[in-house]
Amino acid sequence: MNSMPQPLHIHPDNPRLFEYRDKPLMLVTASEHYGAVINRPFDIERYLNGAAEKRMTLSRLFLLFRELQSARNPNSTCKPDSSDYVTPFVRSGPGRAADGELRYDLDRWNPEYFARLHRFLALASQLGIIVEVTLFSNTYADSVWALNPFNDANNINHMPHIPWPDYITRRHAALFARQLAFVHKVVAEINGYDNFFFEICNEPGGAAPLPGSASPDEVNGWQLAIAALIRGIEAQLPNQHLIAGQEAFTYEPWEQSTTRSFSELPLDIVNVHPLPNTTYRGAAYDLGEFMSKQLKIRALRDYCLAAAQEARPLNMDEDNIASQFMDAEGWTIHRKRAWTALMSGAHYDFIDFTVNKYVETGNPAAQRHIRAWMMHLSEFIHGIDLARARPLTGWVQAQPPHTLACVLAVQGEDYNVYLADERELDEPGCGEPISGSLVCNLLAGSFEVACFTPAGGAYSVWLPCEGGLLCLPEFRHDLLVRIRRMR
Repeated sequence: MNSMPQPLHIHPDNPRLFEYRDKPLMLVTASEHYGAVINRPFDIERYLNGAAEKRMTLSRLFLLFRELQSARNPNSTCKPDSSDYVTPFVRSGPGRAADGELRYDLDRWNPEYFARLHRFLALASQLGIIVEVTLFSNTYADSVWALNPFNDANNINHMPHIPWPDYITRRHAALFARQLAFVHKVVAEINGYDNFFFEICNEPGGAAPLPGSASPDEVNGWQLAIAALIRGIEAQLPNQHLIAGQEAFTYEPWEQSTTRSFSELPLDIVNVHPLPNTTYRGAAYDLGEFMSKQLKIRALRDYCLAAAQEARPLNMDEDNIASQFMDAEGWTIHRKRAWTALMSGAHYDFIDFTVNKYVETGNPAAQRHIRAWMMHLSEFIHGIDLARARPLTGWVQAQPPHTLACVLAVQGEDYNVYLADERELDEPGCGEPISGSLVCNLLAGSFEVACFTPAGGAYSVWLPCEGGLLCLPEFRHDLLVRIRRMR
């Protein structure tokens, strides 16, 4: 790894994009739920090879968080059996942790854990997959915090007893010191890889519904300290990596503000989890409720376009709007949302809950549907001159009823118009055939046009295009119209 190329970085000609190994890159994936390293039976090689086969360019990786099983969402790689939970620390005892296994010794690093971490990053690098390395996560509730190695009940190191919201603050010196030691170990351990970026904390939140809980500003102060540590450590190492994150949301009243994420926090990449009341520069966007089977692509498009003025990539990270519905309806929603995000200049991550231990490439239905569809999207988007392409508004002047249009274009050369049925599942006509015309502001010149099917991954025949009026073929759910100057 001594001759490693420059790590993943922001594209010099388009700050909304990445450049990786001298090529423009957009992040797009239907990934597992991030527990590939911490869940012992999970086959890392099978998962990553399957992801590469489907042209996935991203995989997210939680390094410490263990999620609680629930009736709504019973299975994921982040919910390993207690005996299969692999952490950075040796389980030595004496005594038992809350999950019935031996307590952790926070002074002893676990060789098995770091061997799995290296296996994951090394193979992902060989396959050209970017890894979002997530250091910490919100712990959400007492029941989830009870699973954490830093919880005083789970280790032999005399940690303080703390309420769960304090986990992502600097209120407890002993806990914060342990967190800094963990960050230092990870940052130094994996510095030699070119294919990852750090995320400080998954879903940081402030003003939790408990007396005395930290404010969002206090949580952000903790994040600033973690970011400063990462920068300081890497300043003494051969490679510097990007840092992703988001400002702390507010539990009560609920708001996911993103303005400071772009303008004030020292982030290279802004992560946003699609949720209601996501705000940006005074405007609010309803990006959909968690596991609701909503579509909400107009709000998603408008939010992505509003943030397109920023000089940082926007990653629509962990879209869970319909992920529990492992069927064609739910997957179609995510196909539309993925295309909408990328065609509006953002990156996109959908969780495929069919991927789990022993099913590392997803079930057969997911292979035929969402995983194939994401491959078509990745292949299409990376066939565009991404460094020069920009989202374009006002160019489409008329379109079929009930459709939303997103345009990604190299002005005067290559126009890509994504049309999607924006009706919700419970609205009359959703999913029925759509026909009509597309009217666009096409400049004079010699152009050709073809249609691309997001579900099928195939182009129609290319035909000469004269003028800005196009009669569209009948389609269901979505269609991509590409108009390019003839050479």
